[in-house]
Amino acid sequence: MATYIIGDVQGCYDELQALLDIVKFDTKKDELWLTGDLVARGPKSLETLRFVKSLGKSATVILGNHDLHLMATHLGYFKAKTKDKTQAIIDAPDCAQLVDWLRTKPLLKAHPKHKFVMCHAGIYPQWSLKEAKKYSREIQDLLQSDRYPWLIKNMYGTGPKHWKENLKDIERYRFIINSFTRMRFCTPEGDLDMDCKLHPKDVNAHKLTPWFKLIKKHQYSKTIVFGHWAALVGYRDKNVIGLDTGCVWGNDLTLLRWEDQKEFKIKKGAA
Repeated sequence: MATYIIGDVQGCYDELQALLDIVKFDTKKDELWLTGDLVARGPKSLETLRFVKSLGKSATVILGNHDLHLMATHLGYFKAKTKDKTQAIIDAPDCAQLVDWLRTKPLLKAHPKHKFVMCHAGIYPQWSLKEAKKYSREIQDLLQSDRYPWLIKNMYGTGPKHWKENLKDIERYRFIINSFTRMRFCTPEGDLDMDCKLHPKDVNAHKLTPWFKLIKKHQYSKTIVFGHWAALVGYRDKNVIGLDTGCVWGNDLTLLRWEDQKEFKIKKGAA
């Protein structure tokens, strides 16, 4: 039995299948954890969604920003962008079932046995793990409620930039969603920056700091595994592992086997 964690697939279905073949993934005894952004920009988002959904309990999925945007497109708030290559999902006869399946997924998930938690972009540095789980649950409950269309329609925006526990209504929910699905940099004071997508070495460190450099090392008893930040082309330190290695941009898709920390990679188009 093995636990595999994979970075942003983003419709790179062939590469996903090739990696699972390499490790001889067995749905009866292995687990596959996916860091979000199953869809968008890659050629086979529909096939990816259908396949991961078909894995049932073998797959653990958390939501990324592109997955949430798919919901907005399905609800009719946006037209599918040509560059996102998600029109096939919108046109599919099982689109509603696929989106409803996505709606059940959280923004954060802790493994019940191993010492890691998975999210798409990160955990806001001022939150404890207990708080992060609570805030993830707030959004998960809303996504499965009658307020789902309202939440999806109003989640877009860059503010508020700083967390306060007494934030209410859409400002509270937008901050939680932005932190879990869009965050890369924060100011030294802890304000979210929603614009910069560069590698940290290309940024003034006195103005912007990667979120994971601001967390207190004693704050989490588990490793944080995330995706989202393709410019990092993967990242590791004692408490944090980034698995988005930019397959959809022509780089690798990366699969991590948790038990021995071995990584498996396949380059875009090599499948």
